[in-house]
Amino acid sequence: MEVSNFSASYLSHRLSRIPLFYQGSKADIRNGCIQAVNCLPSDSRQQCTRNFPGLTEKRPIYFPTPKVPKQNILSSHSYLPSPCRAKSEDTEEKLSGESILLNEQSMEEELQLAIQEENYPQAAKIRDNLRLLQHDIKASVLAANARFYNSFRTGDLAALQNLWSKGEHACAVHPGVSGICGYDLVMGSWEYVWADYEFPLEIEIKDVAVHARGDIGYVTCIEMVKTRHGGWGKQFATNVFEKVDGHWYMCIHHASYIDL
Repeated sequence: MEVSNFSASYLSHRLSRIPLFYQGSKADIRNGCIQAVNCLPSDSRQQCTRNFPGLTEKRPIYFPTPKVPKQNILSSHSYLPSPCRAKSEDTEEKLSGESILLNEQSMEEELQLAIQEENYPQAAKIRDNLRLLQHDIKASVLAANARFYNSFRTGDLAALQNLWSKGEHACAVHPGVSGICGYDLVMGSWEYVWADYEFPLEIEIKDVAVHARGDIGYVTCIEMVKTRHGGWGKQFATNVFEKVDGHWYMCIHHASYIDL
């Protein structure tokens, strides 16, 4: 999905993160009124029509919007990982998704160095420790979550593309609008949103909880994002991951505004 298919337009502050899509069009949202602008390729229109059935391009659509002060609305959607709390039914332990990710990367570098130096006993030890870390389901989900947030903080679209599941079940629900389904449409929506942002951005993540079983895991958190005007926006996010061929990929991201 090329960024040209999501050409920039004015969006109201209440829906500053993403436009509404339906019937192969981008909805230009101003004061709660949707005006359609054709921008999606023909092969994407069927999906958009399913997302927003019964809507027509010839009449504006009005819908309720959250009562959020303008100065508190997010003008961006990038994240800086912070210490998080992993929860389970029996135990509760503090983990850091960022520290897990850095530890994994450091161990991989040490493993390669040990192999290059032909220090095979040390390489075997590092390999075993790395496998233990990667086999810890909650730690792996937190690491994937940290990669997701790092891609937002830096605006790294290529990293984001590699993090998402490549199927039609991929779904992103941006604040204030309905869900966008299918890998291509989801990636196109992020590319469109990021086109107007300046990176990196200052983000705080609080109240992080991770839950995982088998090949499915999810993370919930509160996101505090500093806007261009110096204020802070607040969102509650749910990030769902699935394990495919030994790697964790995001399949659902759902974020919604909450009052500060």
